[in-house]
Amino acid sequence: MANDAIVTSADERVVLTLDAGGTSFRFSAMQAGRPCAETFVLPTCGDDLARCFENLVAGFETARQRCPAPPVALSFAFPGPADYPNGIIGDLPNLPAFRGGVPLGPMLENRFGLPVFLNNDGDLFTFGEATGGLLPWVNAQLAAAGSPKRFRNLLGLTLGTGLGGGLARDGEMWTGDNSLAAEVHLFRHRHDPRRNAEEGASLRAVRRVYAEHAGRPLADVPDAETICAIALGQSTGNADAARASFRALGEVVGDVLAHALSLVDGLVVIGGGLSAAWPLFAPAACQELQRAYACPDGSALPRLNARVFDFENAAQLPAFLAGEPRELAVPGCDRVVRHDALPRTGLGRSRLGTSAAIALGAYHFALRRLDPIARARHEHLASNSGPAS
Repeated sequence: MANDAIVTSADERVVLTLDAGGTSFRFSAMQAGRPCAETFVLPTCGDDLARCFENLVAGFETARQRCPAPPVALSFAFPGPADYPNGIIGDLPNLPAFRGGVPLGPMLENRFGLPVFLNNDGDLFTFGEATGGLLPWVNAQLAAAGSPKRFRNLLGLTLGTGLGGGLARDGEMWTGDNSLAAEVHLFRHRHDPRRNAEEGASLRAVRRVYAEHAGRPLADVPDAETICAIALGQSTGNADAARASFRALGEVVGDVLAHALSLVDGLVVIGGGLSAAWPLFAPAACQELQRAYACPDGSALPRLNARVFDFENAAQLPAFLAGEPRELAVPGCDRVVRHDALPRTGLGRSRLGTSAAIALGAYHFALRRLDPIARARHEHLASNSGPAS
């Protein structure tokens, strides 16, 4: 998607950012809501802690040298659960060198003399889309259509090597008491309740379902990108099996979203490599979201109280923007109240790109934390200073 939804600011402070993955570190820097240094990549070396540290330091040092102004903080994403407020990375399956608790944040603070902020990549992705991506894009569309409706809450999913999640609520990132909010990969697998949802909504899930439907050994199955091309008729292979693999993915994603949205009541943004296959899985996801429960008396109960819209389907957007505006007379007086009688939600792809959204989320998170830090330090110095001589 194009980066036309980015919300810039006049804040000239520079923040060094990093999107840390299982195989690579993507370094960048942000200023005024936009990148101010070219992104570059170094290997993670996740099985060798010393080399991993070396690449982290070298990457941030290079990013600092490329910045137009001295940075005020380091803010970046790591995959998986950790003690993020204290900058301590625990046991990560895709970074085996991190075991037993590694105080990565304090180490980098000592090395660079700057505040360091670590967060989960799914959380930062969602926060970036909430502050400068899909959420402001939707609200701008509503404003242009003359609707008073505005959305404040966003649920994010990343579909790729794994299934990641994040929540943004009323302009803030929701991380939970243990930095474990929105761990959607731990939802049950819709098709196999013995397994977690990530086994049905990931790159390996697409390959496994394709292998099952094509009757081929998993080792002989192409990668998910090729399976997507097969499903779209752009490559040779078993098209029926390819379409079935993405339909299954959509059903699992829809099931996850249905459970999460019943708590969140907001919009949904989806990123990660598999989001490129939107036409193949989104219809099944939306169908799952709108599936009805069967009641004992034979009636049906909607799975969600909100109507679901696909933002990538241009034909659905006008109805979403219009809503159902009504005027109601207040009994006993001549007053009239207006309201929108259509509760609704919508799904859309990342408006920024996954890595760009993570960088923007890391940037905004750091600046919002820095201002209270600066005030607290100023108040501490003032309260502990003696009378002027």
